[in-house]
Amino acid sequence: MKTNILFRLSAIMGIALLVASCQKTSTDMADKSLSGRSNGENLSAAASVKVFATGLNNPRGLKFGPDGYLYVAEGGRGGNHSTEGNCIQVIPPVGPYTGSNNGGRISRISPTGVRRTFVNDLPSSQTSATIGSLISGVADVEFLDGTLYALLAGAGCSHGVGGIPNGIVKVNSDGTWNLIANLSAFQKSHPVANPNEADFEPDGTWYSMTKKDGALYAVEPNHGELVKVTTSGEISRVIDVSASQGHVVPTAITKNNGNFIVGTLLGNNIYKIRPDGQISIFLRGFTAVLGVAFDTQNRLYVLDNAEAGPGASEIVRVTPPNTREVIASGLTFPTGMTFGPDGKLYVSNMGFGAGKGEGQVLQITVSD
Repeated sequence: MKTNILFRLSAIMGIALLVASCQKTSTDMADKSLSGRSNGENLSAAASVKVFATGLNNPRGLKFGPDGYLYVAEGGRGGNHSTEGNCIQVIPPVGPYTGSNNGGRISRISPTGVRRTFVNDLPSSQTSATIGSLISGVADVEFLDGTLYALLAGAGCSHGVGGIPNGIVKVNSDGTWNLIANLSAFQKSHPVANPNEADFEPDGTWYSMTKKDGALYAVEPNHGELVKVTTSGEISRVIDVSASQGHVVPTAITKNNGNFIVGTLLGNNIYKIRPDGQISIFLRGFTAVLGVAFDTQNRLYVLDNAEAGPGASEIVRVTPPNTREVIASGLTFPTGMTFGPDGKLYVSNMGFGAGKGEGQVLQITVSD
């Protein structure tokens, strides 16, 4: 079982893609990307899909700001700095990592799809070359009371980044930032009940973040937990998912009717987590979920890596109670999804393993 997990998952999240698929070259992936399709193949099953923005470096979570612009977290460019001998490392074949203090960034994209760098000096790291030198950095972004916050996943000593831990940073209007919550330290001092030894990351691999009642909520796949972080930096655990569900690898998070809806990479389930930490299965029958979002009609959209490999991911719409429809397919290693103020879906595409600047944001106009 441990070997299967290691070969199924990459450690960008400590967790996610079949190693064989991740070793595809960026050229192979570009040929399978939306922009690379020249044969008239229809990417969408029930939606109009187009490339909204390009030039991104391993795009991940994305949110619209109060200014109407789209802010995109990026894994970045990785780095070459090693911390071997200075701290516990991630075991092979995923580790050891190498990293940099300034390879990650956040992009700001205009309503017409023009990308500009908003923050350019955030940490970034990469796995061993054995599984493709896969990059992690900034995992997600969220706005709270008009202020931008970012979730770091590629930082910490075990990722080759000395002096900057994984955590949540507050971004100022001029693009400077400061750390408000040290999530690396929290995980080390608050171990979960059932960590997976063969797939363990000392600094964690935080993946997505949302807001509720004036606080931020972040989910961590590798250890398996959901935490609450106040704007003053106080961290508390909402639930240790591993304690009751095992190593299901929780990834994507959104809100619905006052509860959290969380997708997973293993176990085929989407969970409902109440604010008091009670967990139950919300939906079954998915493969590897990396995005969840509700529309104004209370329909859930699931970004599902249904199979390994370029062009194999899809978006499934679930109409209550459980009617499912694939509304878009053929995506290549998508990593995040959000609704825009225009009611359209925006999806980070080519978010793993692509070359510098090859990441995309797709705009999906969904038909009823």
